[in-house]
Amino acid sequence: MSDNTALYALTEQMAREGIRRLLIISGESIWCQTQALALRDTLPGDWLWVGTDTPSTPACTPQALQTLLGREFRHAVFDASQGFDAAAFAALSGTLRAGSWLVLLTPPWQHWKTHPDVDSVRWSDCVQPIPTPHFVEHIKRVVTRDGQALHWQQHQPFSCPHFPERTHWQAANGEPQPEQAVILQHLLAMPPGVATVTAARGRGKSALAGQLISRLKGTAIVTAPAKAATDVLAQFAAERYRFMAPDALLASNETADWLIVDEAAAIPAPLLHQLVSRFPRTLLTTTVQGYEGTGRGFLLKFCARFPALRRYELQQPVRWAQGCPLEKIVSDALVLDDETFTHAPLGEIRFCAFEANAWHNNPTLPLAVYQLLSGAHYRTSPLDLRRMMDAPGQHFLQASAADAVAGAVWLVDEGGLSAELSQSVWAGYRRPRGNLVAQSLAAHGGDPLAATLIGRRVSRIAVHPARQREGIGQQLIVQAQAYSSQCDYLSVSFGYTAELWRFWQRCGFVLVRMGNHREASSGCYTAMALLPVSKAGQHLTEREHLRLRRDAEVLAQWNGETLPVVPLKETTLNDDDWNELAGFAFAHRPLLTSLGCLNRLLSHSHLPLPALRGRLHEKSSDANLCERLKLSGRKALLLAQRAEAAQALLQLDEERGQQLHNRIMQWQFFH
Repeated sequence: MSDNTALYALTEQMAREGIRRLLIISGESIWCQTQALALRDTLPGDWLWVGTDTPSTPACTPQALQTLLGREFRHAVFDASQGFDAAAFAALSGTLRAGSWLVLLTPPWQHWKTHPDVDSVRWSDCVQPIPTPHFVEHIKRVVTRDGQALHWQQHQPFSCPHFPERTHWQAANGEPQPEQAVILQHLLAMPPGVATVTAARGRGKSALAGQLISRLKGTAIVTAPAKAATDVLAQFAAERYRFMAPDALLASNETADWLIVDEAAAIPAPLLHQLVSRFPRTLLTTTVQGYEGTGRGFLLKFCARFPALRRYELQQPVRWAQGCPLEKIVSDALVLDDETFTHAPLGEIRFCAFEANAWHNNPTLPLAVYQLLSGAHYRTSPLDLRRMMDAPGQHFLQASAADAVAGAVWLVDEGGLSAELSQSVWAGYRRPRGNLVAQSLAAHGGDPLAATLIGRRVSRIAVHPARQREGIGQQLIVQAQAYSSQCDYLSVSFGYTAELWRFWQRCGFVLVRMGNHREASSGCYTAMALLPVSKAGQHLTEREHLRLRRDAEVLAQWNGETLPVVPLKETTLNDDDWNELAGFAFAHRPLLTSLGCLNRLLSHSHLPLPALRGRLHEKSSDANLCERLKLSGRKALLLAQRAEAAQALLQLDEERGQQLHNRIMQWQFFH
C-alpha cells in the first residue's frame, strides 16, 4: 500500500473515531510547502492555510485567525517555517472538525532551535528575530513523548504508521447532549442574575447558547468580540439569532430578557460589567484555556464580582471524541490545561531562584511556575510562555512546598539605556522596544536620565490560593530585592485598585506615577511604583514620588479619583518644572504627561493662552477647541498648545527658556 493510500485510510479511520491528528513536515520552506500542497490534492477538505506567505486559498495570517474562532474547517496547514505564533496555532486546532489533519510546517528538525523566529519580535523586546531554543526543545519533547503525531522530514523516508482502531464515534445530531441538556434546564428556569458556562474548545458552549435562545420564551441579544465567531451559535439559535457588537450595544437603548455573551473573557472587563448591568439575565460563555488571552483568571477575577453567580462547566467534547490526539498534543505543547489549583501545596516553604536555562536542565520546575502564574492572572496567553522560555533578561524566584510550587515571581531586566537615548526618550523623540517602567520613568517623569538606571520589573507574581495570607508574596519580594543587588530598583506596573496597592505598599514599594487613561482590560488607571535597591534608585524614587505629590491635586481633578499620596500644595515652578515645560514646549512630551507643571505655568502667566487654558482649565474637548480656535485638527491644536507654552516660558525668563530650548533641541539628533 502506498503512503498516499495509507494516509487516506488513516484519515478515514480518524473520521470514524471522531479524532484529529497533528502531522509535522520539517525541512526547507519550499519543500515543506510542496508536500503540504500535495496532501491538499490527495485528501478532500477545506485546507485553510495559515501563514504570512500562503500559496493557496482559503488562507489567512496568524493575526487574522481570531476572526475565525467559532467556525469549523476540515484540515488546515500552519506554516511555522519563519515563526511560530503559538496562540494562532492553538486557536486553529480548535476550529478543526473530527477527521482532520493539522499540518505543521517547521524548519529542518535538527536546526530548528538555531533558526531565528520572526514571531519573537512581538514578545522578546528585541529589534531582530531571535532563535527560540527552549520552546523548540519543549515542542520536540512533547512530540516525542506523545507518540500520536506523524512526522515527515526532508531527506528521510516517510511511512504512515498503523494505529489500533478506537471506538467508533457518534457525531452530535443537533439535539442537546446529556451535559448540555442538564445545563439548559437550569438556565431556562433561572431567576434574574448572571450565569457562566466555561469549557475547553469543542465542548459545545456556542451550541448550548444557541439552543437556549431557540427555547426561550423571551427575547435575547447576542454579543461577542467578533460576529464571525458566532456562526455556530447562530446556526442553533436559527431565526431568533440577533447580534450586536459590544460597543454598539452599549451605545444603544436596546433591551431584551437575556444577554448572551459568547467568548466573554475576550471583551474588556469594564465594558462587560456595563453590559451585564443592563440586562435582567446574562449568560457568559468562555474558554478557560489561555490562548485567547484570558485563562482561568477570568473565573478568579471577573466572575468573583458576582456573588450569586451560577457556574456551569462542559467537560465532554462534542465536536470530536474524548481523548483526541490533536487536542492533547496542542494542550501539552502550549500548557493550556492545568490542574495547579486542584490540590494545596503542603509543608514548609523554601525559596529559590532560577533562570530560563532551567527549561533545558530541569523543565518540570519552570513548567510548574508557569502554570501557577498563568492560572492566577486574568490575561495570560502563549505569548507569555514564549517570553518566559526564550526572551532575554527574564529571572524567576519560586516558593516551593514539599510537593508543589506555592508561589512565584517573574522579574524582567529594564533600563541601562545610554544617557543620550534616555534624554531622547524623555523629550519624546524616541521609543525603543521594551523597558516598560524604565521608559515610562523617562517619558512621563521628571528626570531625563531616569532610564540610565538599571531596574527589574515584577512582571507577574502569584501565590497559590490555598497558601495566601501567609506573607509568601511579601517574602518573594524580599528575596527578589536581595537577588537583584546589582540593580538600582525593583519596579511594578499595575491597574490601580486600593487592595492591590496595599499589597505593594506592604512590600515597601513607593508610588511614583498614576496614568491618565483607564486600561481597556481592567478599567483601572495604570500605577507604577518603585522599591529602591541602590542609592541612585533611592534618589530617583524620592524625586518621582515628590513630583507625584506636587501633581496629585491636578491629577485627582483630571481622573476624578483621589491619589493615595499626601498632596503638596505647591504653585512655584522649580527646576524640574522648567525642564518638563521646555520638553513640552520645544520637544514632543505629551500634554497629559505635563498636567501638573502646565497648570503651575498657567497660574504664573498673565497671557491668554486659549489653547492651553481651554483644555486644562475648561476641559474643553479637542474638537470644540479646534472649532473655537479655527484649527484644522488635533495635530494643529497640539502645535498651538506647545507654542503657547513656549511663549509663556520665554515671557517669564527669556534667557533661561532659550537655554533650555537649545539644549533639548540637541537631544533629537541622537542616533
